[in-house]
Amino acid sequence: MARPTPRGFTIVELLVGLALGLLVTAAAASLVLTHLREHRALWLQSRLMQDLRVAADMVTRELRRAGYWSDATVATANPHATFDTSAGDTVYSYSHETSGAPGVDAGEQLGFRLRHGAIEMMLGRGNWQALTDSGSVSITAFTVTPDAQELPLQGFCSKPCPADVPGCGPKQVVRSLAVLIRGRWIDDATVARTVTARVRLRNDTIVGACPT
Repeated sequence: MARPTPRGFTIVELLVGLALGLLVTAAAASLVLTHLREHRALWLQSRLMQDLRVAADMVTRELRRAGYWSDATVATANPHATFDTSAGDTVYSYSHETSGAPGVDAGEQLGFRLRHGAIEMMLGRGNWQALTDSGSVSITAFTVTPDAQELPLQGFCSKPCPADVPGCGPKQVVRSLAVLIRGRWIDDATVARTVTARVRLRNDTIVGACPT
């Protein structure tokens, strides 16, 4: 009785098997690359958001002190009450000492601005230093928008205001600031985030006076 002759794979079968193997390998490699890209994008977004939040926290913490005056009990105008955003830069001041000469000295002049993709902070008049790293994060927008609300204090006056005098009586000016920071990763423009915050200034001002 004749024994069957062993038969191997034909060229066609080998080619088909090789093609199927390449397809499976390519699909697996594509899946791995997609996972790596998504992981990298999530890491960049997380890193960018962290950098923007750190910058926003530093800005809001510093802005909250604007207008503080160590000699507030003196019956003169607060020299630190000015908060200027007219030129695009945010410029303000507050007392650093418990007492001293009236007015604002060079060391008490502070501010923030956006220059060349980085937020800069002024530490003393004319002394600007970078707050964010423009080598990794590009800040595309930075705004500080002031808002003020007046609360009437007429009820604390001993004498009521005349009915025909509009705006009579003292008012407490409650000031707040809306901070917006928008940035993108320097090596990947598709990774972009925006952070917003609101700051309530601690030092309110009083305008107007009780009728005499």
